[in-house]
Amino acid sequence: MSNASQHRSRNQADVRDFLMSRRARITPDQAGLLTFGPRRVPGLRREEVARLAGISTDWYTRLEKGYIGEVSEDVLRAVARVLRLNDEERIYLLDLARAARRARRPSRTTQEFSPSVQWLLDSMTLSAAMVSDSRQDVLATNALGRALYAPLFTSDTTLERGRANLARYHFLDHSARDFYGDWNATADVLTASLRTEAGRDPHDVEARDLADELIAASPDFRTRWNSHDVLIHAQGVKTFHHPEVGELSLTYRSVDLPVVAEEIMSLCVCTAEPGSTAEDQVKLLTSWAASSRTPLDAND
Repeated sequence: MSNASQHRSRNQADVRDFLMSRRARITPDQAGLLTFGPRRVPGLRREEVARLAGISTDWYTRLEKGYIGEVSEDVLRAVARVLRLNDEERIYLLDLARAARRARRPSRTTQEFSPSVQWLLDSMTLSAAMVSDSRQDVLATNALGRALYAPLFTSDTTLERGRANLARYHFLDHSARDFYGDWNATADVLTASLRTEAGRDPHDVEARDLADELIAASPDFRTRWNSHDVLIHAQGVKTFHHPEVGELSLTYRSVDLPVVAEEIMSLCVCTAEPGSTAEDQVKLLTSWAASSRTPLDAND
């Protein structure tokens, strides 16, 4: 099978599995349909989704088989409404359609950042800042970010490959379960983010290879991957069990960073509430990072 055929097949499988999983979770009652007798499938039938979306059953069946590139955005939005997709799921569905229509992107190479990106990170002296790519490779951090994620940067999953990867560390290094205060919640976020980016660009071989590696090695990842949950912008509270400062809870937010035109990169910033105990711990962590030169930098 040619590379183009492989990418098309992956895109079609993503569309099929995503739509089927979302159709299965909508009950006839939720859709306002009257039903009689037992039903062989959970959720809505294909013909019911088609009728509610105002399209033919044949047209919806073709869509659910993965032929999404020929479908208009109006039809996709109608299907999204019937399936009660949230904002991020709706964007993901539209991204799958764009990926089906898009010619292959140029091969990606390791990006060289402008020095101004590192200046931006280094200016955040009381926040832990990190830039990662769609494959969750860590590309840049500030000093506090390297100190906060010290177990990541000293993990065998990082040292063996020469670059820290958030998903690989989380699912393949057992120490991650001790480092993260809520391992399951972080696992959900990492998997949904990787699923989203893989759907956006089926030509990203490295992202697919990472997913295949984790599917084979981690039942926890495999279960989450098969749920087809997606996430675009993560935010909330992270709790860490840090080896130097103990339990630490920080607010975090992830935003897109326009570093290069060909790829979406993410800037994640973790901050402490002013005047809180967590802020005191962050200051202690900052002092520790300044006084202890440890192999924290993934690029060292």
